[in-house]
Order: sequence, then structure tokens, then C-alpha cells
Amino acid sequence: MAYGWIPVGLILKAGWLLAGLNVGQSWVHALTAGAFATMIMAVMSRAALGHTRREIVAAKATVAAYLLLTLGALVRVLAPLLPDMMIAYRIAGTAWEAAFILFLIIYAPILVSRRADGRPG
Repeated sequence: MAYGWIPVGLILKAGWLLAGLNVGQSWVHALTAGAFATMIMAVMSRAALGHTRREIVAAKATVAAYLLLTLGALVRVLAPLLPDMMIAYRIAGTAWEAAFILFLIIYAPILVSRRADGRPG
């Protein structure tokens, strides 16, 4: 999902610069809230599992966090097309925050507990 936001952001930027598309102004949010944030969460979740010697498989709750993050980015990018941008911003922000709160709930116990193989570290 993270890689998919990169061409979206660049296409939006081109649309804004070349054709003055209103939604094109959201190009930076496609790259930051979409690509960057999703990739950061992906690296954190993979590293948390790998470095604690757990199976590197995304749990359903982790997938839900990714979906919330993507939903938040999508709503934020499309906000200029919606009737009430402020409500869209609130929905986007809430989804984005919920994604990282869910991530914290899932991964904090993993990161503060012993490694799965019982070794120190």
C-alpha cells in the first residue's frame, strides 16, 4: 500500500502544477500520510516482530491498523473534493490516530516482553 501512494502523490502534483486541479494540492498528503506513514508502520511492525524473534506475520489487528492508516490518508487526499473539508480532516485525523494507537496496543507488549526465543536482548 505504501508504494502505491508514491505514484498517486506524483500524479496529483502534476495535476496541480499542470492543470490546476484542486485535489492536486493534496499531493504532499498522499506522499506523507500515505506513503511515508504506511512505510514507517511497515518497518516498525516487521522490525518489532523480527528483533523479538517472533513469526513475521501480520496479525488481523495489524492489518486493521494498515487499513485505518490508508483510510485516513485517502480521506485527507480527497478532502478538497468533499462538501465539508473540516469534517473530512477530522475523519482522516481520527483514522490516522486510531491506526497508530492500535499499533501501540499491539506492539507495546511485544517490545517490552522477553524475546520469543528466550535469549537476552
